[in-house]
Amino acid sequence: MSRHVLDDRMIAGLHLVALRTSGHDHDVAHAHVAAQVGTIGSLLDANYDGSMTLSELVARGDLGIGTTNGLGGELLVVDGAVFLADADGVISIPQFSETTPFAVVCPEDPFTQFSASGTRSDLEARMSNEGSGRSVLGIRIEGTFDVVSLRSVERQTKPYPPLAEAVKDQHMFSCENVVGTIVGFCFPDALAGIEVPGFHLHFINAERSRGGHVMEYVLRQGTVSLTEVDDLHVELPAGVDLGIPGEGDRATIRAVEGGK
Repeated sequence: MSRHVLDDRMIAGLHLVALRTSGHDHDVAHAHVAAQVGTIGSLLDANYDGSMTLSELVARGDLGIGTTNGLGGELLVVDGAVFLADADGVISIPQFSETTPFAVVCPEDPFTQFSASGTRSDLEARMSNEGSGRSVLGIRIEGTFDVVSLRSVERQTKPYPPLAEAVKDQHMFSCENVVGTIVGFCFPDALAGIEVPGFHLHFINAERSRGGHVMEYVLRQGTVSLTEVDDLHVELPAGVDLGIPGEGDRATIRAVEGGK
């Protein structure tokens, strides 16, 4: 396996290491280190071919989100288990041999946990305050939700359309009065183009039968756990470049991710 560092720098207090790999012979998981494959910029440009197996991905962390080959669904990693929500929000358990073109995971190691309730805006403000001074937050919200508004997209076939076109046919649905788990990350704006700036979250219910990409939610009562990430290792598949951090098209990212 060959590996060489393409980029190694500090960005908004985050140590970012971009690597080109062959064979994906990864290191074991390390606390406070998130591992990512691909970039949101490459996904926007329709690079949907998977390059890392899910087995390789979860070796680097037990909490995370992403997608699978060909935009095969909304991927969640919860307690090291992998779940995939299809276009209708139906959960399946993918094979560890399945590949991903874009995903990010970290070892869950909360620096704080607190009881909470409220809307998405309420909780984002609380999490931002609790995580003040930290570059990246790994997020887990466990509890009972009055409602979780979700989306997912159809698996794409070649020739792949750009992500902005693919999400025009996204499926929207919701879960009401539901017990479940939200996982994801909050990345700084300075990483736009590499990651989704702000909060990027996926949901799965307690029965592990429904889930998807989170648009809105109201938490009736639950617990929020925040994990600090200060190193981000980005594995770049062949043909995918890092780009210039912070120069991502934020409007397009917000549109495809359903952000505000």
